[in-house]
Amino acid sequence: MKRVNVTYTLITDESKSKVLMVKNVGRSSWSLPGGAVEPDESLEQAAIREANEETGFDVKVYGIVAINECKFEHLNEHAIFIVFRAEITGGTEQIVRPDEISEIAWKDIEEADQLMPFYKGGIRNLISGNEITYFNEGTK
Repeated sequence: MKRVNVTYTLITDESKSKVLMVKNVGRSSWSLPGGAVEPDESLEQAAIREANEETGFDVKVYGIVAINECKFEHLNEHAIFIVFRAEITGGTEQIVRPDEISEIAWKDIEEADQLMPFYKGGIRNLISGNEITYFNEGTK
């Protein structure tokens, strides 16, 4: 199976009661902003790029709040999903890639949990829980 790394950003409003989500074209499902890591791109770079491409926002990423994985046998892919906590530092909310994203919305945590039930302990746990330090050691 081919390994695919995917990064997502968990962005909350100031009150930490809403989560920024995107609706994916084709699947009609909601997710956190994110996507596949490109060759020669770090996890951090991918998370920042994908957040901007899907929402129009510039973000700063911090630690990792979740790591999930899934084997997609029909695609012959083994995906690792890495979720970074992030905050908006600039930009303007806009759908930059309408071929991939149909909507951007701030969802209440309870609704986000229903739309993304695969995070153990729920979104609130990701927001209030411990994060794992991420440090890119560069190329050696």
